[in-house]
Amino acid sequence: MRSDTRVDTTFGNRLVEEGIVNRRSLEEAMSRSQKSGRPLIEHLCQDSALAPDVLYPVLSRQLDIPYRMLKTAEIPTELIRRIPIKVVTHYQFAPLKLDGGRLLVACHYPMNLKTLDEVKLQTGCAIDQILSSREDIQDLIRRAYGMAAGTVDRIVAGSYRHETRDDVEVSNIALADQLAGDASVINLVNEVILEAYKKRATDIHLEPYRGQFRLRYRIDGMLHDANLSTKARSLILPIISRIKIMSNLDIVEHRLPQDGRAIVKIGEEKLDLRVSSIPTPYGESIVIRVLKTDLTFDLGLLGLTSQNIEIVNDLINRPHGLLLLTGPTGSGKTTTLYTCLNQIRSDSLKIISLEDPIEYDIQGITQIQVQPKVGLTFASGLRSMLRHDPDIMMVGEIRDLETAEIAIRAALTGHLIFSTLHTNDAASGFNRLVDIGVEPFLIASSVQAMIAQRLIRVICTRCKEENAFEPASIKERIRKDMGLGPSEPVRTYVGRGCSECNHTGFYGRTALHEILTVTEPIRELILNRASAQEIKNRAITDGMLTLLQDGWGKVLNGTSTTGEVINVASLGTV
Repeated sequence: MRSDTRVDTTFGNRLVEEGIVNRRSLEEAMSRSQKSGRPLIEHLCQDSALAPDVLYPVLSRQLDIPYRMLKTAEIPTELIRRIPIKVVTHYQFAPLKLDGGRLLVACHYPMNLKTLDEVKLQTGCAIDQILSSREDIQDLIRRAYGMAAGTVDRIVAGSYRHETRDDVEVSNIALADQLAGDASVINLVNEVILEAYKKRATDIHLEPYRGQFRLRYRIDGMLHDANLSTKARSLILPIISRIKIMSNLDIVEHRLPQDGRAIVKIGEEKLDLRVSSIPTPYGESIVIRVLKTDLTFDLGLLGLTSQNIEIVNDLINRPHGLLLLTGPTGSGKTTTLYTCLNQIRSDSLKIISLEDPIEYDIQGITQIQVQPKVGLTFASGLRSMLRHDPDIMMVGEIRDLETAEIAIRAALTGHLIFSTLHTNDAASGFNRLVDIGVEPFLIASSVQAMIAQRLIRVICTRCKEENAFEPASIKERIRKDMGLGPSEPVRTYVGRGCSECNHTGFYGRTALHEILTVTEPIRELILNRASAQEIKNRAITDGMLTLLQDGWGKVLNGTSTTGEVINVASLGTV
């Protein structure tokens, strides 16, 4: 909608009078508004720290038009059928209620008389307006009509072939335009990527099934359906072709799995997209891993307790030895390894990593991508790395005896080695090495520590509240495991669910850690082929904080919930 100078001027003066905005900030926003033709309130919502629920009540009082937040609102099915998406998106409103020939709509800026007449003509109804933020209206339209419904509708109608978006920019966009030959599909894929970015998604899943096409985002470790427009299934092939073109995959090959990569720019931020396709009976399934290129690697951001930060700092500054991270796929092991390397990198050290794949580019570290097809495996790559005179090496994963023995011998000859294993806890890592054929004396003399890691969701700080319904048995278990006295309170928390966290009660993730350092008693147990439970019991006696105890600590300080901790840490033993 075009701005109204008189409305914006009065609105701006009211904001200054009420002390919400200072005069200088207002004049800058007014200047941008006049240049762009967009309403002042849009610029203030976008460019300042002011929330819509601070600004819109002022505009509401000025115009005598009610303001409403739409996070829990729904568009009636009859209105979805009656009012096409192209009308809704063109005039930028959300239909809310039809009563006696009068249609109630939500707008982010009041409609002028000409627009009101056009909407009345299109809908056949008299129009009543309420105000709501642009973001609320767009979210409501996505929920009701499906994500990218407007774009899909215009593609299907054949009337949206040259419009472009400037909020997502792909590095090889010129080549892609030539090959795809349809700018509308480019815009549709851009919308999918932009939505993933806005929702903090780490993965985008595009899945074809019999008669349907599903789009899901993984947010904070959980998959959420994106409610893609039903008409989008007719565009499966061009959508997949566009993604394959972006990531330099063979668009003709549909029978074999493929992996590729694309760099996407959103505003000033670049995203590294790792694209993987696999064939299914109903078409190719695509998963896009979304990686931020400017990720901050800091030990303080990993969820480590102060005690564990001291232990990790001591381990990563040792001159030699093998440091192993354990945990399932997707538990954040690689991020922790990158953080450790970033912590100790310096101009006086030669650091080389061997990865599959390279997830992040780190300045000052020589990174090597494993290429099994040409014979560059972890074992062969590790041998070559040793000839480059490294001080510190990172091996993405120890999968076999050959890789394990080379890494251990390198650790015994004065190198500091970082790597990962797939085990359930820290103590099981020693048994895993024995199972693949490593002699216990080599393990005992080379391994400095095993660090088990899991990821849990963090409670949304905006809607966090004390959990009045926590079972007494869970509270008693926390009291016992944490050594709390009978008079010490055990309070747990949950997220009620709000617009900030998409009504999940969670916003972001943090890690649980279990750090088992190899002391002399532990070394003796390894040499005697002791069980994982015996090693764990001894480590606990020596003061090790288990995954469960670390989790309970994050429950007590309000970081996460008991359900999250129980999901990733065994309640069998401390």
